[in-house]
Amino acid sequence: MRERAEPEVGPGQVRIAVRAAGVNPYDFKVRRGDVRSFVKTVFPAVPGFEVAGVVDQVGEGAAFSVGDEVVGWSQGGAYAEYAIAGTIAVKPAGLSWEQAASIPIAGETAQRVLDEVEVKPGETVLIHGAAGAVGSVAVQLAKAAGVTVVGTASAANHDYLRSIGAIPVAYGAGLVERVREVAPRGIDAVIDTAGKGGLEESIELRGGTTERIVTIADYEGAGKLGIKTSGGGREPEAIRAGLAEQLKAAADGKLEVRIAATFGLAEAGKAQELSESGHARGKVLILPQA
Repeated sequence: MRERAEPEVGPGQVRIAVRAAGVNPYDFKVRRGDVRSFVKTVFPAVPGFEVAGVVDQVGEGAAFSVGDEVVGWSQGGAYAEYAIAGTIAVKPAGLSWEQAASIPIAGETAQRVLDEVEVKPGETVLIHGAAGAVGSVAVQLAKAAGVTVVGTASAANHDYLRSIGAIPVAYGAGLVERVREVAPRGIDAVIDTAGKGGLEESIELRGGTTERIVTIADYEGAGKLGIKTSGGGREPEAIRAGLAEQLKAAADGKLEVRIAATFGLAEAGKAQELSESGHARGKVLILPQA
């Protein structure tokens, strides 16, 4: 850890005293240099995008007040005592900091990919990596929309998938047969949040077409097979409105992200190691006040 000057807000921004920050694969990819060809990072850099905390400074034009409890996306890093944010929503009373900070990226990504494959009530969607943070939110949002969900995951996560409404199937050889057994009427759309293979099988399950298949995790495989990738692009107001809706659903007990582990700010390296391992069963969080 290092001390730095407290960040100052600009127009439309607020400064947040951070209570929880989400750890995401993008964070360690920046650290490793995986995205340096298209993302310029000036070091020392503060990682992290997802942030939940209390507003303590308000910029001109920002529609919030000092003392508001908010959740959203940081601008300039979230692994810190204070973070600057622009796209945020009010945290509902009763929703924990940990749950609140788990929702922005997983929720926005899950809703975006569901929209991109245009799932409709009565259809069946296959979600790879359904037990992860994005996958599990996608399962819950799809179920709420009247969609049947088949989810791939390791055997250890099958009970969890059943608890949130998905039909679990195992990864690996024989995937096509296992999916067809539980979804004999066929698969209408496929979402890959895992990046661990399965795209070729997904095409087979879609009858040989790449239509209505999207991945957020396997860009190399997608490029080879002609499958669509998803990486953002929605308008800030749409993102803010979606976040507010999902936070309300979480506060009402209708949406939940499983928490894998929490770490203090001094343990940020350990938090990234767990995220990088691929074995975190749920969301990894940093709690700067811990």
